[in-house]
Amino acid sequence: MNKRAIIVVDLQNEYLPTGKLPLVGIDAAVVNAARVIAAARAKSELLIHVRHEGAQPDAPFFTPDTAGVQIIPAVASVEGEPVIVKNYPNSFRDTKLKELLDAQGVKEVVVIGAMSHMCIEATSRAAADFGYSVTVAHDACATMNLEFDGTTVPAAQVHAASMSALAFGYASITTTDKYLA
Repeated sequence: MNKRAIIVVDLQNEYLPTGKLPLVGIDAAVVNAARVIAAARAKSELLIHVRHEGAQPDAPFFTPDTAGVQIIPAVASVEGEPVIVKNYPNSFRDTKLKELLDAQGVKEVVVIGAMSHMCIEATSRAAADFGYSVTVAHDACATMNLEFDGTTVPAAQVHAASMSALAFGYASITTTDKYLA
């Protein structure tokens, strides 16, 4: 059996309705992410929390040293669980994430968090490119409505497009219930 790690990406206050980048479905995603985290803790699996922070002190969102960058309490790390701070969508870029996974002998990663179309996609693709087996519990992820060329793309469609793209060649996509079963 491959050693597995759960990577909890960017479930931060900035994405709540009170934040600067509120996501559609964030509350349900947090509930499901908390279930995945609880199961991982019960099995003593490696949990890695990733927290996005703007690279500049005056970043318009994920501003360093603000409430927005804090991890949502329901999915926050506990003592002994590593927290990786990143400045890019890809959780591996300029961080020690790969080093940490490799030091623990991890071969399989489960990715949950936000945003489906950005950091979940970038992190999942990078993990697959590094040779890890990748699973995404898609209902433990959330995203937002996007706009392109004058057309608003609803968050549900953004999420579906992201998950279908990942399923095409990068990851196994599942629900929290199926993952936990």
